[in-house]
Amino acid sequence: MTPKEQGFFFPAEWHPHRATWLTFPHNDHSWQGDKLARMRPQYIQFIKAIAQGEKVCINANSEALKTQIIGWLIEAGVDLNQIEFLINPTNDAWCRDHGPAFLINPETKQRQIVNWGYNAWGGKYPPYSDDDALPVKIATYLDLPYVSPGVIMEGGSVEFNGAGTVLTSKSCLLNPNRNPHLSQGQIEKYLCDYYGMNQVLWVEDGIVGDDTDGHIDDTTRFVNEDTVVACVETDQNDENFEVLNTNLQMLKEMRLLNGKQLNIIELPMPKPVYINDFRTPGSYANFLICNAGVIVPVFDNPNDQRAIDILEQAFPDRKVIPLLANEIIWGQGSFHCLSQQEPLI
Repeated sequence: MTPKEQGFFFPAEWHPHRATWLTFPHNDHSWQGDKLARMRPQYIQFIKAIAQGEKVCINANSEALKTQIIGWLIEAGVDLNQIEFLINPTNDAWCRDHGPAFLINPETKQRQIVNWGYNAWGGKYPPYSDDDALPVKIATYLDLPYVSPGVIMEGGSVEFNGAGTVLTSKSCLLNPNRNPHLSQGQIEKYLCDYYGMNQVLWVEDGIVGDDTDGHIDDTTRFVNEDTVVACVETDQNDENFEVLNTNLQMLKEMRLLNGKQLNIIELPMPKPVYINDFRTPGSYANFLICNAGVIVPVFDNPNDQRAIDILEQAFPDRKVIPLLANEIIWGQGSFHCLSQQEPLI
């Protein structure tokens, strides 16, 4: 039986968490030169913010790195009682994509893990075998059953409303560098069977600088069952204008399972975030919803405050926590990309 047939589903991110999982950055290929050291203080502040409301489970590449991490956390005033460590060899830091997908069954009060395959966004950044092995290792650590569908799927490519709908992008999940043997209909069946969904909605593409082929978590996010924030670009000369406008028009045509149109809140893009002439995929949509609040990446950018104000209105019952990510973004991802939530049951 598939997880869906057993009554399991992937809950919305605002469902209460037991913990958030992270894979501590150590690969200086992703943050070249001194950039790994420069991004680390921002990453530690991210851990500190999550730890205000839940456990933070950290995959550490080695005992030596764990010792260093503990020192950095103590220096930042993080409560170590909120931190759990697993020593696992890892290739990179993007736990949203290589980490476990946790399913819940509210009727039986059970959880299980989906062990999707992971190939570093179409084989772009080998090696990735250590990251691909993490879901099973975490399932073993938590003594949870797991299921392996045998297809490539990344957590950043899917967005959930907690009521049977998953939102994704054609440019990523239909890319032949993921599952070339599967049709769109077959991919939709995997999404429904293994995430416990009843509906798949598709936008077109992602933003400039995103090397994942267009992950949804940089463009469109659910904030409740029938409302999304959708990134928009008002500068018609900007490279992101056309694709974000196309996505917006597609969102306006969508209908949820109950027949409702989506409520759409337009979220500005930051002014282009460049590092060394490289346009990074800076986006305010790459936030993490956790027990402590909504952790939003900001970039010391003219549009930061406007985005914060909009997200505060979108999440009236949650604290919005803006944190600088202008060094983290060099790795071509931000807070949502770096994390994967573990729900309570």
